[in-house]
Amino acid sequence: MRILFFSNPLIGHLLPQFPLARALRGQGHAVAFSTPEVMAPHLAPEDFELLLSGPSSQEVTGEVARRTGADILFSATSQLVGEYFAGARVDLSLDDALAGARYWEPDLIVHEHLDFVGPLVAAVLKVPSAALAVAPALEPETARALAATVRARYLERGLQIPSQVPPGQWLLDLCPPSLQRRGALPMPPRERVAVRPEPHRGPDGAPRARRVPGGNRPRVLVSFDTASGASTGLGPVLRSLSALDIDLVATPGGDPVVDPGPQAGRIELLPFTPAAELLENVSAVVHHGGPGITFGAAARGIPAVVVPGSVGQERQAERLASTGAGLALPLRDRHPAQVTAALDRLLADPGFTLAAHRLRDEIAAMPSASRVAEWLVASVSARRTR
Repeated sequence: MRILFFSNPLIGHLLPQFPLARALRGQGHAVAFSTPEVMAPHLAPEDFELLLSGPSSQEVTGEVARRTGADILFSATSQLVGEYFAGARVDLSLDDALAGARYWEPDLIVHEHLDFVGPLVAAVLKVPSAALAVAPALEPETARALAATVRARYLERGLQIPSQVPPGQWLLDLCPPSLQRRGALPMPPRERVAVRPEPHRGPDGAPRARRVPGGNRPRVLVSFDTASGASTGLGPVLRSLSALDIDLVATPGGDPVVDPGPQAGRIELLPFTPAAELLENVSAVVHHGGPGITFGAAARGIPAVVVPGSVGQERQAERLASTGAGLALPLRDRHPAQVTAALDRLLADPGFTLAAHRLRDEIAAMPSASRVAEWLVASVSARRTR
């Protein structure tokens, strides 16, 4: 079977698709990705076939600003989110994506939950599609805005309007039940299948990052997403955290300079490194609340202090805190002293780790990517015989 994956040009949307794509390829199926050229460096080590299509996220952001007069990076309203993912990006990507898909002739399209190019291509080519939810279910107002925006793209091509957002015959859900938004189950007739989330790991045989050996102190990972704005004060946060009796591992992301101060010997600064490696031998994580690091740390049973940089991340932080597996700071409350106090409390109370272990066990009980890959192929085959 030939399976074509679609993704926005955003790392946090692309990497969570790799376990399923690897599983499908390992089971003998042909796998390709349709995504902008800016994602090629992340796909090249995986050796998946790449069909280049569409603009970068910066180009889409610029087009949204041209159409609306607003900058989505500073005001991510539901309407702007709808225009970005289901409007401008679709309009700028569809022709190239269709040409590539017609050439490659997929039997199935898999698309992450905020990609609206893949399901539209599937509708045009009359092939089934599956949505892979790499984050908790969309908030109702966001789903309505996306549906309203993409509607015209289907109507102008004489296609049936999707009954749900995200579109697709199947919904593959990476979100652990305890971290899911309430009332998020899809309506019939779509089938929802849970998929166990995994921390991103490098391809088999890839060299591992050189790491500083661990000592007797707890090791804490600090991982912020620069796109959320949470990394702006990474240096001050590291200096404040280094006052605790801990070792720190930090990923500066896009920050050009991070000065941790006089405690630099206890701070390990790393470039982009697979999360599976970053989370090794870690007692706690301080992160921004993005789904990738949230699910990854939870899958390893590691408690977290969440310093959200957006409303969506704040909601996710609150859901994590409700499980007892972490602490959530308010959205605009990122003073280094408050982050340090929260981490100190987290490390001092073993209850947070026990709750994180319960969340880990919940995730471990979810179906593996390999099992879901087999189920998905069987479902597509059964659909053909009807």
